[in-house]
Amino acid sequence: MKKVIIIGGSRGIGRAIIKTLVIDCEIINISRTPADIENDNLTQYQCDVLEDDLPEISEADTLIYCPGSINLKPISRLSIDVFQNDFNINVLGAVKVIHKYLPLLKKGSNSSILLFSTVAVKLGMPFHASIATAKGGVEGLVKSLGAELAPTIRVNAIAPTVTDTGLAANLLRNDQMKEKMIERHPLKKYLDPQEVAEMAAFLISDKAASISGQIFSMGCGIVTLKL
Repeated sequence: MKKVIIIGGSRGIGRAIIKTLVIDCEIINISRTPADIENDNLTQYQCDVLEDDLPEISEADTLIYCPGSINLKPISRLSIDVFQNDFNINVLGAVKVIHKYLPLLKKGSNSSILLFSTVAVKLGMPFHASIATAKGGVEGLVKSLGAELAPTIRVNAIAPTVTDTGLAANLLRNDQMKEKMIERHPLKKYLDPQEVAEMAAFLISDKAASISGQIFSMGCGIVTLKL
């Protein structure tokens, strides 16, 4: 049974990934609050990844880092502290857990690391300067580590568009805003977290054994299509 460490699995995409994987995988969730999921295959540690010491774990085949942030403001209202905080959450938190658990992954089976970016890195969207900068760092990390850790550990990322989670609640806070978001996307939809979880499940599976160093856009067509 594949042993998967998930960072930030209590809500949103992370929670959807746990629900998708927990039947067939042994899951270790590390998050500030526990996920509201009970299963014999799930072990949970309450931990602030940026502030606390990470728990000791004996084995792991996969590491999935889910924490993210959305600070959408004009550059004049994005302080240096905001940029620093977004970088800490999205990049340095990932680096910290990779440092901690890399020795385990090197001993694992079909080992992989999965991170998360955003379509805003490629698309170029107003008010996204801080989060796009941080996620650009994530994409650079994927490319560099994919090369450095080959062939032992695969490294990939998913870059979703707006996803119906608490993190994006302010962007989808009423029916009018939801309709505008739907119309912005060529496929006339935005993402459900379960869709992202299914992609995550594929990328850490043996079916993706030949894929590494890739950023997979899940943009409902917004990055690649113009209608």
